[in-house]
Amino acid sequence: MRVLMLSKACIVGQYQTKLTLLAAKPNLALAVVVPPAWRDERGTMTLERKHTSGYDLIVAPIRFNGHFHLHYYPTLAKILDQVQPDVLHIDEEPYNLATYLALRAMRRLNRRARILFFSWQNISRHYPPPFAWFEQMVYRNVDAAIAGNAEAAKILRQKGFAKPLCVIPQFGVPMAFQPIPRAHSTPLTIGYAGRLVREKGIEVLLRALATVSGNWQLKILGSGPLFASLEQLARSLQIGARIHFMPWVASEEMPQFYNSLDLLVVPSLTQPNWKEQFGRVIMEAMACGVPVIGSDSGEIPNVLGDAGIVVTEGNISALATAIQELIQDDARRQALGARGVERARTLFSEQRVVDETYALYVQLMEQGKK
Repeated sequence: MRVLMLSKACIVGQYQTKLTLLAAKPNLALAVVVPPAWRDERGTMTLERKHTSGYDLIVAPIRFNGHFHLHYYPTLAKILDQVQPDVLHIDEEPYNLATYLALRAMRRLNRRARILFFSWQNISRHYPPPFAWFEQMVYRNVDAAIAGNAEAAKILRQKGFAKPLCVIPQFGVPMAFQPIPRAHSTPLTIGYAGRLVREKGIEVLLRALATVSGNWQLKILGSGPLFASLEQLARSLQIGARIHFMPWVASEEMPQFYNSLDLLVVPSLTQPNWKEQFGRVIMEAMACGVPVIGSDSGEIPNVLGDAGIVVTEGNISALATAIQELIQDDARRQALGARGVERARTLFSEQRVVDETYALYVQLMEQGKK
């Protein structure tokens, strides 16, 4: 079984461990197409070559880099002709130009090849032409889909997608994310990791922390357009000395970052066109034994389960209370941390994601023989 995966997300080195595990499955020859870099609010992320054994990593030029809906790979048709895949795994939303063009190229080359796409979209949205046309054409001509969360699967069904559909996170937690035994830090260290944009709720976090007593500090790891305004807000709240902004680190260094924390906060805010689709940092922090406080935006409560604390999004006083309680209760932090490790290993392990993805490939190949 020859599988070609198209995935800009796999430029991240830590995500490539999924590919090495997938390539080790029996009777599977894997090739993965990635761009040399991808741009977003954080800046430019260049390809990290960290885990590239066992499969063919194909770096292809990309047009309209940074445009989520409009980017595409001009040489993909040639790559498909060279690889001749039995399964094309398009790691993109069904309404994106890249998905439509990949599907069209694959069908022209081989009408019998099995094709699937991936979706995180957990808000029911109706797109203008031509994106609405792309979406419906993809629904009609693919063989299956993967949804990253249960709500995305529900929306696909509501929009008329009636083919095989699995709920599988895009990536699981690699084994590198594990607790490192250490004494709790002084001051107690609270963390945030992610884009510095309004929907991530960092302003809410800063305003909540301004009312929290005790010996604490906050590490904010990330970048984005709100950097300067967040620095200014921290100073105006008179907590600037306690806030430490950190640039993005290589994906391989993220376990070390999580293990430097006593607590992680994910204060996401639902917007008209976005709500938290998963919160990957939650499962990574849990795997490292770090207790997590998250808002009730989108998928966060389902990822946290009983292994963390959920507060109403945008509620400054509720967030401050939850942080204050965990700062003062070492035993509860430890209990939540241990529960998080178990939950991450049971529900979100990388091996589970790989096993379920491979099972879908096999299912599609069996269907193709009928």
